[in-house]
Amino acid sequence: MPKRTSAVRGTLAALTATCLLYTPTATAADTTPGKGPHAATQAALDGLVAAGMPGVAAEVRTPRGNWSGSAGYADTATQRKRTAADHFRAGSITKTFVATVLLQLEAEGRLSLDDSVERWLPGVVQGNGYDGNKITIRQLLNHTSGVHDMVSTEEWNTLMDGSGFYRHRYDIKTPREIVAIGLAHKPDFAPGQGWTYSNTGFVLAGMIIEKATGKPYAREVERRIVEPLGLKETTFPGTDPALPAPHPVGYSKLYVQNPGPEIYDATHYRPSWSGATGEVVSTSGDLNRFYSALLQGKLLPRKQLDAMLTTVDTKQHFRYGLGIMSRTLSCGTTVWGHDGVVWGSLSGAATTRDGKNALTFNINGDWLEQSPPFENMFEGAFCGTTAKPMK
Repeated sequence: MPKRTSAVRGTLAALTATCLLYTPTATAADTTPGKGPHAATQAALDGLVAAGMPGVAAEVRTPRGNWSGSAGYADTATQRKRTAADHFRAGSITKTFVATVLLQLEAEGRLSLDDSVERWLPGVVQGNGYDGNKITIRQLLNHTSGVHDMVSTEEWNTLMDGSGFYRHRYDIKTPREIVAIGLAHKPDFAPGQGWTYSNTGFVLAGMIIEKATGKPYAREVERRIVEPLGLKETTFPGTDPALPAPHPVGYSKLYVQNPGPEIYDATHYRPSWSGATGEVVSTSGDLNRFYSALLQGKLLPRKQLDAMLTTVDTKQHFRYGLGIMSRTLSCGTTVWGHDGVVWGSLSGAATTRDGKNALTFNINGDWLEQSPPFENMFEGAFCGTTAKPMK
């Protein structure tokens, strides 16, 4: 979930800053410091750990082959190192999977992106300033619906941030309950009259998939995307709080305001809290394969892919399409993908328009999003340099 000032974490295990010492590692021979085609990517990995993150691992996919690198630790207590084989909670990267399924359903004539939310979810988005007749599926997917983000509420902060995380992380929430948290607050703006990142909108999108197909959104993603692409390490755990092995410890500051130096273990929680807005668990290799296939037109007809890549202005350092972000980097290259942040995990995925070059990386900490060290990962992988500090 980009734009998160509060997110997700687990079992208390306070750390001190001295636990964040690191040893950079990489799996390719061309990663000698300062040399080789992936030196800038490795430097960006090292820079994240030098900036205070526990560990980070990445995989780069190119026509010449794949490369993986890492820095820091999967577990700071045992000093187990990060690897590109690690499974991690990919957060809002889930949104691209959800949008892809809805676009497939449109291509099959089973719905239209211009259908109203009311048509598919009668009575769900009504009252308190909302009228589901005036909100379209397209607006849910590009965050122009005005539906208030449930994550940006005091109720969410009380339930799932700070000490609330320990009390509620194993609770099971239905999509309707999660949506209700956002709808208890008035709309941010009239539909189509602005842009605000709304996790609530994607929970609604998942509910529409279920209404249109008769199956849970996750099962449709598995049937339509995960299984055909052979994404064997990608799962939608639902209410299961565990992660497949190997996986890093998910370190978090629990999104408390004015946090101190304490860092906590937030590896385990029930992802029904995230659902269609941030549930997916995957690996760097699987996510590179997904985004490459998507951009190469293997999952969507051209009409629907063009619609997905039609972006709106966010007034931030990225533009937003339908469940997908675009960044234009310092070298002029535009890349497509998504960021994801949940408790204890921060990820980035991006692919060139031709799908031939891809990057996915994961940090097993959640407090450094949209900083220069984070953006430097994209600059390193696609431009071979590091970006200037963001203003």
